Amino acid sequence: MADTDPADQDTGRIELSDAEWKKRLTPEEYRVMREKGTERPFVNKFDKQFAAGVYVCAACGQALFRSETKFDSGCGWPAFYAARAGARVTLTPDYSHNMVRTEVTCARCGAHLGHLFDDAPQTPTGQRFCINSVSLKFIPDSTSSENPRADQKE
Repeated sequence: MADTDPADQDTGRIELSDAEWKKRLTPEEYRVMREKGTERPFVNKFDKQFAAGVYVCAACGQALFRSETKFDSGCGWPAFYAARAGARVTLTPDYSHNMVRTEVTCARCGAHLGHLFDDAPQTPTGQRFCINSVSLKFIPDSTSSENPRADQKE
């Protein structure tokens, strides 16, 4: 069955100025998604949520992860073993904070989402996309055809 959610449709790259992002995002969303911050573990919105649906970028609404790939990794942030099909996320080497990691960003708007680790042998891919809840919006399956940011102009 074909996936026809509007959030799945590529409408092109979104590029906004810092001032425009500050108007569109909450201060915490801006800190994490535009300044590459990290929210506190274990006290975020989606760490322990396992309802059926799709997780979309909080900045642009692009579908990024399905609930079927979410698992409890114990890390304190939402964890997924795979991103949605297609070029939805960009993976970039990250050597900040004296660590070697892979940064995960939204391919559509460049929002920082979290990091990818190869430390989940219990999953089909062996990978753990460790994602900040504040970088995501959740659309339950019953309403997954709605675009959560449709009211905002791009």
